[in-house]
Amino acid sequence: MYNPITSRRINIFKPSFKFWPLLNCEYGKNIISKNLLLKAHKLPYSTNLTSASSFRLAIIGSGPAGFYTAYHMLKEHPSSLVDMYEALPMPFGLVRYGVAPDHPEVKNVQNRFDEVARDARFTFIGNVKFSKELKISDLKSHYDAIVLSYGASQDKRLNIKNEDDSIRNVFSARTFVGWYNGLPQYRDLQPDLTCSDSAIIIGHGNVALDVARILLTDIDELSKTDITEYALEYLRKSRIRNVTLIGRRGPLQVSFTAKELREMMHLPNTRFHTDTELVKTELSANAELISQNRPLKRLMQILENGTSKTVGEKSWSLKFLRSPVEFITRDSSDPPQTNFIKAVKFHINKLEGPPDNRIAVSTGVIEEIETSLVFKSVGYKSTPVEGLPFDEKKGLVPNVKGKVLDKNDNEFPGLYVSGWLKRGPQGVIATTMYDAFETAEIIISDIQQNKPMLSDTIDNCPKMGAEAVIPILHERGIRTVSYDDWKKIEEKEFEVGRRKRKPREKYSRVEEVLGILDK
Repeated sequence: MYNPITSRRINIFKPSFKFWPLLNCEYGKNIISKNLLLKAHKLPYSTNLTSASSFRLAIIGSGPAGFYTAYHMLKEHPSSLVDMYEALPMPFGLVRYGVAPDHPEVKNVQNRFDEVARDARFTFIGNVKFSKELKISDLKSHYDAIVLSYGASQDKRLNIKNEDDSIRNVFSARTFVGWYNGLPQYRDLQPDLTCSDSAIIIGHGNVALDVARILLTDIDELSKTDITEYALEYLRKSRIRNVTLIGRRGPLQVSFTAKELREMMHLPNTRFHTDTELVKTELSANAELISQNRPLKRLMQILENGTSKTVGEKSWSLKFLRSPVEFITRDSSDPPQTNFIKAVKFHINKLEGPPDNRIAVSTGVIEEIETSLVFKSVGYKSTPVEGLPFDEKKGLVPNVKGKVLDKNDNEFPGLYVSGWLKRGPQGVIATTMYDAFETAEIIISDIQQNKPMLSDTIDNCPKMGAEAVIPILHERGIRTVSYDDWKKIEEKEFEVGRRKRKPREKYSRVEEVLGILDK
């Protein structure tokens, strides 16, 4: 049969002798389902693919790293069968829950991921919490290889006084972003945006800019995005008019990208403040370094030009050379405000070291900045799982180009990592794409070199992947969600969004989502 889309000849699948080992397995006659046969009919390339001849790959996590790894495997190694496990019923990870709602163009990658998910060789299994409801040991006997791409779900610490106290109105930027984007675990965050007109964000990265921009953007503009309705209600009542981003080093060491900084400088009705003399001094003293680094040069030009923006009812500021040392709370004399954040104490720093490796050193001078709202935006970190080595200091799984290494730097057969778990929480989606492609290439290279994978076939039985794992999950009382289920959920989000004249209205409670599937 000829496929006009791929312009390639397709052989209609016919059961062959390769299925006999499968039928002789202990549970083979129950698992060789119509779904497997139907999948083989749909494959867009010439094949007589069976479970016996395919490469079974499990991917943990459905964010960009997971989907780009799956895409490259399916494209470059056509006999792959990929099963993707996700903790939530909804896929796409940080594309759905991390990308700012006013950046819809970045979310267009979901269209590519949707194409991947519609491939007959791909299976999505949502609502399965890895390491709690599903462990590596559950997967090893059913897959040739496993890729872990579950990202970074925790925050780096400031390690300052009172950080561990439950101080009200102190949040990580990660949780706040998850809250306004509809991440179920932060649905009930309840930030108080009415107690003051100012907020402090500790950190000089893109996430800090996202939080500042959401706090200062006109509500009519935000209402046209896919930001959640409950977040819009909070922001409509917000009194925040001034946001200050504070970092420990100088202007040249900020971690912004040019696009995000430029966007912030162009925010309507919003003026910009910073230490203009410090900026000029640093630019002059480091002119040679800046001239040799094109992205840095572009960034510094935006920063320098922005110092002239002095008109607007709202404001945002960049403060440099300050390291937080203590959170200070309100006292009990005002019961409604007890344990609310009152101020942050900072050490004022100076920069030492060569121009390309400046470090912040305390001058011994202390500054206290009053505020009623604080966001910590100093980075994310991944968490370890049972059965895998983990570098606590770097916050990643030890690996070489995605191949997991043990404590003696020996390769773990059949175990791979992709995305932030592989390289640390840094970079944009394009960075993650190339990173994922590298991991997929390593897997393909290992296959071609006949390197050991996970446990060998037992009694000549092929790996069955999700065909074997899903029944196990159901026996444990876990309700799995398929990609077709997700499309039903998404259609309801579109439907509600149309009524509110926005792209979609995200469901932010798992029970609500599962309730849609019950109707």
